[in-house]
Amino acid sequence: MFVLINDKIEKRENAKVDIEDRGYQFGDGVYEVIKVYNGKLFTLKEHMDRLERSVFEMKMRLPFSREEIEGKLKELLRINHVEEGAVYLQITRGGSPRQHHFPDSTVLPMLTAYPFECHRPKKLQQEGVEVTLTEDIRWKRCDIKSLNLLGNVLAKQEAKEAGKFEAVMHRDGGISEGSSTNFYGVLDGNIFTHPVNNLILNGITRIKVVELCRNEGIPLTEKALKMEDLEKLDEAFITSTTSEVLPVIKVGDTVIGEGVPGAVTRKLQKLFNQLIDQN
Repeated sequence: MFVLINDKIEKRENAKVDIEDRGYQFGDGVYEVIKVYNGKLFTLKEHMDRLERSVFEMKMRLPFSREEIEGKLKELLRINHVEEGAVYLQITRGGSPRQHHFPDSTVLPMLTAYPFECHRPKKLQQEGVEVTLTEDIRWKRCDIKSLNLLGNVLAKQEAKEAGKFEAVMHRDGGISEGSSTNFYGVLDGNIFTHPVNNLILNGITRIKVVELCRNEGIPLTEKALKMEDLEKLDEAFITSTTSEVLPVIKVGDTVIGEGVPGAVTRKLQKLFNQLIDQN
């Protein structure tokens, strides 16, 4: 396999990163996971928009122009002959002697990227998944897609140990999001999901789902659901780059609706599949 190190594409076994890279020592960096369908990067613009925003919020800078990065990612796909899968892209503040404050401007950011297998979860999309409920213990800048994911990791592990697909997190009595997904509830045909602010990551699939709802006249309200709202829901679903639109049939001990994927979720799955086909 070939990987991208800064602006060079190299064999993976030849790729090296400084042991004092700040991403390794502090989680001082940002990342994106971009899905690949039919050999093309899906929603590349939206991912790059968010990457630029994360870099700005972290007071970092892109090591290369946006156009250069996009070109290298496409070259990476061609060299690795990727038709379906995903690409992991990471930018750190760079390598320098360990100190908490930022290094000076002579230290250049470090970019790495590589493709990986990522198959569409079609069986889960048809049957739906069960998720756990856990307290949201993360920092208050979840809008930045940073490498600091320990809170997410602990939540996901809790779900795994419970035999569930995902952990849906709550903060101050309200549902925030999943450990690696956005969460939605459907009540009387209206979709509710947490508003975009510092407490959630504005997922790229979330952005596209909101657009689809606006375009198709599907009612959607950006409002945090309360814990007590869960038992009232007719449907629920989660979204992410790798899960796409995934029905949720049980949250904690609460069965959602009739315990099967609902009509609104099915409609959004169909609409999202059409977007993929247009890629």
